[in-house]
Amino acid sequence: MSVDLTTPGSTLPAPREHAGEPHLTHTSVRLNWLRAAVLGANDGIVSVAGIVVGVAAATTARGPILTAGIAGLVAGAVSMALGEYVSVSTQRDSERSLLETERRELLEQPEAELAELAEIYRAKGLSADTALLVAEELTAHDAFAAHAEAELGIDPDELTNPWHAAISSAISFTLGALLPLLAILLPGPSLRVPIAFGAVVVALAVTGFGGAVLGGAPRLRATARVALGGALAMAVTYGIGHLVGLAI
Repeated sequence: MSVDLTTPGSTLPAPREHAGEPHLTHTSVRLNWLRAAVLGANDGIVSVAGIVVGVAAATTARGPILTAGIAGLVAGAVSMALGEYVSVSTQRDSERSLLETERRELLEQPEAELAELAEIYRAKGLSADTALLVAEELTAHDAFAAHAEAELGIDPDELTNPWHAAISSAISFTLGALLPLLAILLPGPSLRVPIAFGAVVVALAVTGFGGAVLGGAPRLRATARVALGGALAMAVTYGIGHLVGLAI
């Protein structure tokens, strides 16, 4: 169906939603948070699994395994939270600085900023006249938001909260770390390592698959990479723990 835009009263057809094609900024933000949660859980699984399997190779006593596992869980969660807080705070400070610069330029040289915005849209394929018209209308609506999005790729209302990032990372790491810790402690001494090994590989396969789905990566390759990487990490720590156990 064609639409005559020159006829008074004519309207564009309502935009249709397409499955798997998110258009809103907050949808992208949610996907990024979900990816971060999956990666945090994956780190928790691998880190604590390596610790407890290594200690289990050196001793069959439950106490040292539990102590090492809890220490690894707490240290890892704090490290993840601190790292995310520092990283996101730095990013947020940079974004705020860029936004303040843009706000100042809009106040001091509005004509130059309008020309710059029009040039951005002309470079995207619009004619010079259409690009100028778009720039003028967006400037009239919300000049600051228009320039922040077009020039900087930043939504001023969607800046990442460093506290949210830190808490999310700590929680996801902790949840991931609990799996190998429980898997190594609940079975008897002879079954601890095999059960923990199997549970961790399966869990890593799930997180690898989930990360591939969220990131649009090849699922089989990503799943195998994460699972095999975790298995290799446990094999190495088990071997080292076994050698240390024999030495002491």
